[in-house]
Amino acid sequence: MGRGDGSGRLVSADGADDTGAGILHVDMDAFYASVEVLDDPALRGKPLIIGAPESRSVVSSASYEARRYGVRSAMPVSQALRLCPTALVIPPRFPRYLELSAQVMTLFREITPLVEPLSIDEAFLDVRGVRRLWGSPGEIARLLRARVRDELGLPCSVGAAATKHVAKMASTLSKPDGLLIVPEAATTRFLASRRVGELWGVGPKATETLAARGIRTVADLLESPPGVIDRALGSALGHRVRQLARGIDPREVETTRAEKSVGHEETFATDVDDPGVLRVELRRLADRVGARLRESGWEAATVSIKVRFSDFSTVTRAQTLPEPTSVGQRIGAAAIDLFELLDRRLPIRLIGVRAEKLRSSGAASPMLWDDDEGWRRVEGVLDGAAAKFGRGSITRATLLGGQVKGGDQAGQ
Repeated sequence: MGRGDGSGRLVSADGADDTGAGILHVDMDAFYASVEVLDDPALRGKPLIIGAPESRSVVSSASYEARRYGVRSAMPVSQALRLCPTALVIPPRFPRYLELSAQVMTLFREITPLVEPLSIDEAFLDVRGVRRLWGSPGEIARLLRARVRDELGLPCSVGAAATKHVAKMASTLSKPDGLLIVPEAATTRFLASRRVGELWGVGPKATETLAARGIRTVADLLESPPGVIDRALGSALGHRVRQLARGIDPREVETTRAEKSVGHEETFATDVDDPGVLRVELRRLADRVGARLRESGWEAATVSIKVRFSDFSTVTRAQTLPEPTSVGQRIGAAAIDLFELLDRRLPIRLIGVRAEKLRSSGAASPMLWDDDEGWRRVEGVLDGAAAKFGRGSITRATLLGGQVKGGDQAGQ
């Protein structure tokens, strides 16, 4: 796999075997940067960084011209500019990106109704049932790429394979603006030469752990005793990784996806080391998370926090709740409990609260009593005030004057 800058790019020749490769993964290339070039062609061919110009902001996206200097998403803009001093920093325009994303997904659904969006700029498509309409998987992939280019003016990369996992790997390898087809019969051979870090779910730490045991490629992994893998990764992840390494991925393309988590985080304008201020911020973020849960009709079984220190080291901690909830007070209390357990030797740059393992409100049997009943009524009043007067019109007294200026971000 390349370094995200197009190096190591692999593409299939016209007429390549596409037998059994009925799952497509489509990934828009450097989507935010590509949209900026679409709207201002004078930017074409220039190194672009999409991010707020403030010194403490992070890179949302970067053009391939900037990536060749080592610029990556989530990198501080200040660091990106040191790597690529000639880059142009362009503030993100999320409404415009969402507008074009909707058009992209509509185009996908004109090809097949079986579309599973993964994010604003990527999706899986199951094209096995539309061959009579559009042709073989390779023909459909080429048609799709041409339509995205001709109708929307944007480049995309496509991986075609028998499973979602391999299709996603293939699209990454074909970037930018490419198509890589892995016929079903070639799946094992394709996987064997790949690095273990390219398998879905094997992150940098797991990659290092495996490398310390001499396991660097998928072929190495398959030749290793299962017990070695399980001791390195844990039994659950070890089993899943061994299945993926063999090309086994039974997941189907899902046309409806339940929200998996709801979160908010804050990047401070200056690093904060006052525990009182940080607790107030956790309460504020928890209230926002709770409000979003109630608005969407969800309850969370798990609360997690994210803390990034001044040296950019980041930790996350999670806690399973006794009962799923959408009450901000309960979410905030859990977040603060997690925060108190952290080793906080450095000032904090970013803090976040996330609700996870969501389910529909009221899915469980009614409780004999509800410890949160009082807070539930209070927060219901806050929701009503927000609907009538706007979010923030009524808030906790403890939050007044306790906020630190920064950039609040929402995540799902």
